[in-house]
Order: sequence, then structure tokens, then C-alpha cells
Amino acid sequence: MKILAVESSSLVASAAVWEDDVIKAEYTLNNKKTHSQTLLPMIDSVLKSSDTDVSEIDAIAVSSGPGSFTGLRIGAATAKGLGMALGKPLIAVPTLDMTAYNIFKSHALICPIMDARRNQVYTGFYKNESDFEVIKQSFAADIKEVLYELESLGDEVIFLGDGVPVYKEFIKNHFACPYAFAPAYMNRQRAGTLACLGAKYYRQGKVVSAQSMVPEYLRKSQAEREMESKH
Repeated sequence: MKILAVESSSLVASAAVWEDDVIKAEYTLNNKKTHSQTLLPMIDSVLKSSDTDVSEIDAIAVSSGPGSFTGLRIGAATAKGLGMALGKPLIAVPTLDMTAYNIFKSHALICPIMDARRNQVYTGFYKNESDFEVIKQSFAADIKEVLYELESLGDEVIFLGDGVPVYKEFIKNHFACPYAFAPAYMNRQRAGTLACLGAKYYRQGKVVSAQSMVPEYLRKSQAEREMESKH
């Protein structure tokens, strides 16, 4: 089985080719590049580098959100276009599931946080000690509410994601449970991780048609909120 993975839910842009439990090629950038300019060349690069013809791909894994509205739309449009052109299914993987999947064989509760502005984060709670478990699915909340809920669970917590640099000091000053921050090599979205979790979901039958896949934003865009406030 071969999977092409496409990730653009945040500042990170990433593409990977996965084949039978091996990441054959991966290309990741985290350097303020425009996804609309970089994503297709990155996909072309990982396909060529892994000697993979695009027609050999069995499915396309794509980060389904939450995250940057623009980034999610670019990733979804790219995956949907390829899926429709090739007649291949899509594996819509929640962004926070994929981010949490970077952490393996840990007894701690895994808490990825993405900065959603205005003191809010996108987050979810996970375990990945013996098997990957979604303890609480993706949601948006004030960072204070997230820390309060985590404290009520009483577990040690590993924080990761692009929200960590924003809220690191707040967590240090306000979180009472044992915790750690994931190191750089496992604290951001990666298409390689997306492909691995996508393969797991593919085997479970969690696929959608390219036509039906839609991103999960969790909340309305700033433009939509501003429009509603005017009315």
C-alpha cells in the first residue's frame, strides 16, 4: 500500500510518501513560505525522490483541521484535486490527532495546542502508551479552561504544537500538574506522521471520497465573525 500525505494546516508545509510502514520520502518546511507556492512542488519532489508514480498511490492523507483557514483550504483543495484526478480516496486526519501521534510509548496525557488567537487554542487529549487513544476530540477553548480541565484529570501532560511558544510561560506559571514540553523533532505537524496515522485509519476503513471531504474549522473565520458583528 502506498499513501501520499499532504499537510498545510499551519505555518508548516509538508508532503510525504509512505509505503508498507516505511516513510520513503518526506519534505517539510516551517519558514513562512506560501503554501499555494510550495505544496505542489513539494509533492512532486517526494514522488520523484521515492521513485513513485502518482498513479501508484492508493490513498491521499490530508490534515483535515482545525488550523489556519487558508492553509486548510489549500491542503484540502490540493488533496481533493489529486484524488478526483486519480480516482483515489482521501483519508481526512484531524490535525490534532496527527500532532499527538508524534508522541509514542509514553504514560503521559498528550495535549497538542494550536494557537487560535484571543487566548484560545485548538486542542484535544490523547494517550499513546500501548495504542493510540483519543481521550477528548478536537475542540476550541480558552487556555485557562484547558489547563483547568487537564488538572481535573490529574495526569502528567506532554504539551506540543505551535501554541507552546505562545503559552509556554502561562503554562509554567499556572499549571499545577507534572508536565513537559515536547522537543523540536516531535512538536510540529509532519506529513510523515500524517501518513503513518493515515495508514492506520485507512486500515480501519476511515476514508472519504475526494468530492465529499471538507475541512473541520471548529469555529468561524475572523471575517465571518466580523460580518456577523456588523449585523
